[in-house]
Amino acid sequence: MNRLQANICLICVTLCWSTEVVIFACIPNNVLPFATTFICNAIASVVLLACFFKRIKNEITKSGKKIILRCMLLGALNCGYNVLYLYGLNFFDVSTGAFTFSMTVVVLPVVLITLRKSVNPKTWVSVVLVLAGISCALGGSIKSIHPVGLLLMFLGCIVRAVFIVKLNDFAKEHDSIPLSAFVSVFVAVFSFIIWFVLQPETFSAIPWSRTIVASLFIHAYFIIAFAQTLNIFAQKRATAAEATIIYTLEIVFSLVWGVVLPETLIDRAIPTPFQIAGAVLIVLGSIIEIVEFKGKRGIKNAEKS
Repeated sequence: MNRLQANICLICVTLCWSTEVVIFACIPNNVLPFATTFICNAIASVVLLACFFKRIKNEITKSGKKIILRCMLLGALNCGYNVLYLYGLNFFDVSTGAFTFSMTVVVLPVVLITLRKSVNPKTWVSVVLVLAGISCALGGSIKSIHPVGLLLMFLGCIVRAVFIVKLNDFAKEHDSIPLSAFVSVFVAVFSFIIWFVLQPETFSAIPWSRTIVASLFIHAYFIIAFAQTLNIFAQKRATAAEATIIYTLEIVFSLVWGVVLPETLIDRAIPTPFQIAGAVLIVLGSIIEIVEFKGKRGIKNAEKS
């Protein structure tokens, strides 16, 4: 797999993740997000462990406790930024919160430099375009953003950026399936702890129905077991910057679902002109990051070959 193919895989992953809005629309609002996170990750980890037991066992034999400790770190980071995001979202409406959380793309280059990693010049161009797209989509709502909510979102973006960088590093050293399985295990463990603290009744507090069960299993398999594993597989060749910028396309796909899907599946949401303009800028920023630009040296080398 070359880098372009890896980026195409990341776009497919982002497309899968964008369907979460449809799946979660089938789950009542009184079900805590940590409950769904625990259940879905637990199911996904069981599926991966059952289907790829020998492959996972071989990776443990090869890597030892290193992969376990790394997945524990990734699980803690994942839960950390989700907690900050969920509490920060209390100060925003859903669309504004989603656009604000995409500010991870702005934080990432700083995190990369802090971790002594290089940043490609075209990444800065992509970041500027995506930032302009987010700002344009938010429009006048920027003035009404609550400072506490903004701080929580900003901290969440930092933690998420660190998560993406470390996941990108670990994906290049470990088999994607065992890595995905153990990340799901630790996300489930940490989510259950938070769920138990917030709601000691846990499972008995969920208004179980066929729709809820079906939604949880679909999310577990399609969004976590499949999309998360594909994401890790793609990051073996893609960079952390490419992954983060491509992830912002989730907003664009979500806007499309709000227009084309029937109201029986999702609340109809017609994007404003500012949101459309912002989406265009985000797509443009992603294209610039994905496309390989060859200079004169690259052209000469191509001609020689």
